[in-house]
Amino acid sequence: MTTPNTFPAIAGSLSQFDPQALPVSAAQAIVLQWVTPLAQGERVPLRDALARVLAADVISPIDVPAHDNSAMDGYAFDSAALARPAQTLTLTVAGKAFAGHPYTDAVASDRCVRIMTGAPIPVGCDTIVPQERVTIDACETDAPATISFAANAVAPGANRRRQGEDLARGGVALRAGRVLRASDIGLMASLGLVDVRVKRRLRVAYFSTGDELRSPGQPLDAGSIYDSNRYTLGAMLQRLNVEPIDLGVVRDDPEALTATLLQAAESADVVLTSGGVSVGEADFTRSQLQTLGDVSFWGLAMRPGRPLAFGRIWSGGRPGAGRAALLFGLPGNPVATMVSFYQIVRPALIAMSGATPQPMPLIPACCDAPIRKRAGRTEFQRGIAERDAQGQWRVTPTGSQSSGALSTMSEANCFIVLAHDAADLDAGDAVDIMLFDGLV
Repeated sequence: MTTPNTFPAIAGSLSQFDPQALPVSAAQAIVLQWVTPLAQGERVPLRDALARVLAADVISPIDVPAHDNSAMDGYAFDSAALARPAQTLTLTVAGKAFAGHPYTDAVASDRCVRIMTGAPIPVGCDTIVPQERVTIDACETDAPATISFAANAVAPGANRRRQGEDLARGGVALRAGRVLRASDIGLMASLGLVDVRVKRRLRVAYFSTGDELRSPGQPLDAGSIYDSNRYTLGAMLQRLNVEPIDLGVVRDDPEALTATLLQAAESADVVLTSGGVSVGEADFTRSQLQTLGDVSFWGLAMRPGRPLAFGRIWSGGRPGAGRAALLFGLPGNPVATMVSFYQIVRPALIAMSGATPQPMPLIPACCDAPIRKRAGRTEFQRGIAERDAQGQWRVTPTGSQSSGALSTMSEANCFIVLAHDAADLDAGDAVDIMLFDGLV
């Protein structure tokens, strides 16, 4: 981990920036340098392995396929027959081969075997002619049927899947650090594996702060509001398949906040708070972070999401004492919470889980409305994107860009990403968009 109370190596290049308004790219780099990937692993059944992170390479115990087999329904024969001078080949059908029911006799060069997809290729055969390219002469007597087809209908070795061509015994089927997908589960099942070693789930504690917050189902009294951030954070964490620890709502009281932070540091790898990191008289998260641990930065040149604290807290109540956990003090406004999570927190959680975070792709689009933008901060505006008749992406900002207007996140389907140095844009200007599909 990074030395307490110091920036990582990148810090020397950051002195030109106001620490209260750190550029987004710099903040992302610092966070990833503070991350230590999980070391512990566990074995889980394949059915429980989806979205888990591989703790070790998966080595194939068998060849895949396990034998040469047919890629389609047709007739298997010896390709030496293709060298005959005749333009049309005629072969006698010696029998049938099915997946699970192979033809076990050797096949002479003037014969063939009716074969189905996946069936082992019989001894003496190396080529399959598709059934739709042959003419069948079915005899009315007990004599075997024959087939005929043009000699140029197939090339030698056509439609033959070779043993081990997908995976060879002893080869690496999946690399450690991979987030397992449905296809990976199927691949491991095809190798006969019943379980797999994965990283343990990252434990993430989260809570909201504020005397005004009420949980859904409670009555609203004067000046109170329902707490949406805890539910939003819980849902975003669920998408990452971590182990969430919901610590509820913490009132605006330094002692209560300290107790909750120490509890979180003792039980979790990462702690997420929402609210309490601005400059209000009742905003205590930032000051408690300075007391209980190490502060890396607070405040980003980002909209929404400027008030964001990042560092490390210790369960013993002071730097170096007890168990350490990374802490992200997220802003209290709902949209700012989500933007901060996706742009700063999400990559860190992926890296701590043992995987390599991949940046979400930015897609070029034409903006159909003017956008006001102040240079010197990165903005993530909500937009509605669609393809036009020519297949090009076009985007329109949602009506409100208020960081408190959570409904606009539900209305939008993308972020319009406006770079740090960008200024006002006119209608028709090119922008980058980050689609919510795959993110939210």
